[in-house]
Amino acid sequence: MEFVILNGEIIERNEAKIDVEDRGYQFGDGVYEVIRVYNGKMFTSKEHLERFEKSAGNIGISVPYSLGEMSSLLEQLILKNDIQLGTVYLQITRGISPRNHAFPHAETPTTMVAYTRQVERPVGNMKSGVKAILTEDIRWLRCDIKSLNLLGNLLAKQKAVEAGCFEAIQHRGETVTEGSSSNVFIVKDGTIFTHPADNLILNGITRKKLQEICSTHSIRLEERSFSIEELMHADEVLMSSTTAEIMPIIDIDGNKVNGGVPGEMSKKLQELFEAEIEIQCGQLVTTPGEI
Repeated sequence: MEFVILNGEIIERNEAKIDVEDRGYQFGDGVYEVIRVYNGKMFTSKEHLERFEKSAGNIGISVPYSLGEMSSLLEQLILKNDIQLGTVYLQITRGISPRNHAFPHAETPTTMVAYTRQVERPVGNMKSGVKAILTEDIRWLRCDIKSLNLLGNLLAKQKAVEAGCFEAIQHRGETVTEGSSSNVFIVKDGTIFTHPADNLILNGITRKKLQEICSTHSIRLEERSFSIEELMHADEVLMSSTTAEIMPIIDIDGNKVNGGVPGEMSKKLQELFEAEIEIQCGQLVTTPGEI
């Protein structure tokens, strides 16, 4: 039996019903978060929930629960569904109202849902590295909001899938922004570069944790935009996300990066990131499904 959260209550999944005029369904009028779970514990949940609240506020949605209340509810849900290794998905919309582009009355109740999934760590890909393609970034200009409107991301990801690749690296003109579902970094002469956390990218929680790691361990990381040419001539390229963790990119549009193998910086960052996970969630144990 699987359980979900609907508007603050934990109920059986088959009992959860959303009205067809919910604005999330009609307009994508809402925001979401995905939080990683290791050993039954959420990783960086505070940072995710703070971003959730900020994204909602940026589009005029007031979250009717405190950060503590949301965290408690999600912890109960994880326990109820016995999730040891996976994710918890959280979403809020502007609620149910007759279809109209203008916002409904301010007193319209929001709709908040959450559910869990069992998701293994992509250890095999992290060890071997993955392939990527380049594609023009066609998304809107508020990518810093974790909006439900993901059509541009989906189209980019599908291009990657059809090309037999793991990720699509997006660019606006000659400037690299981020992946379809990840942040992108390059390494050149021992320095890591990543696009500034402005309106053109989502400031990923794993990205922020990676910045903290670099600061703590005296690894040089600079937030500045970089070009496609710099990307293609980088010593190493890597991506970060909640589910992919720190993932080396070893091939872009058929061009090998670092000879087609993960570089030493990528490996070092993976080790340091795993150590951060273990501090919060306990020792990581590799299972057969992760290889």
